[in-house]
Amino acid sequence: MNLKKANVKANIQKTLLAVVFAGSLGLAACSHDSGHQNSQSTAPATMGQTMGHNMGGMDHSSMSLGPKDDSFDLRFIDGMIPHHEGAVLMAQEALEKSNRPEIRTLAEAILRAQEQEISQLQAWRKAWYPNAGDQPVMWHDSMNHMMPMTPEMRDAMRMAGDLGAADDQFDLRFIEAMIPHHEGALVMAQEALEKSDRPELRQMAEEIYASQKQEIEQMQAWRKAWYGK
Repeated sequence: MNLKKANVKANIQKTLLAVVFAGSLGLAACSHDSGHQNSQSTAPATMGQTMGHNMGGMDHSSMSLGPKDDSFDLRFIDGMIPHHEGAVLMAQEALEKSNRPEIRTLAEAILRAQEQEISQLQAWRKAWYPNAGDQPVMWHDSMNHMMPMTPEMRDAMRMAGDLGAADDQFDLRFIEAMIPHHEGALVMAQEALEKSDRPELRQMAEEIYASQKQEIEQMQAWRKAWYGK
């Protein structure tokens, strides 16, 4: 892992601590009543990632998806689905507000790829983890166990927010939001390549890594050309 990737992961984990702390206050009470549904969603259930984002500079957080175990792929799926949902929301906003054909073409590509991947991830979850229940799970690093993903944590995973008015700075805000969002996906995809044994999931992780890395480089080039940054 190079220095840039290490910094991305460190920033992600800082945000994760705040989100998980807030969520665990409620989960501590719930864990006494919820019983052990199965190996994936026990009271110390699964929860392996978090992402936050702060518009206006976008502080994003990455995630640890937890150990290589029988529930790793479930945690990857439950983390990547909301993360993709966030990218879809930002891409839709770009199609509504951007006048640059380059940004609009990128937004369309993001929508096509990530909506298809969301559908595929949902199908795998149903097929591979039929007893997991509807509530997504994640890994709690500091407590070293899985836990249910609260709605607040799911929102944090999306890393999406209002990109503002359709003004001459909209495309810059889109770029500066989507770059760290994509970087978070690279962290998760890399972890899946290290820990998943399912060839289907590994192939998707490879495709996510390759396509989003290329899109990051393209957005960085546009930012420099259009905004001198």
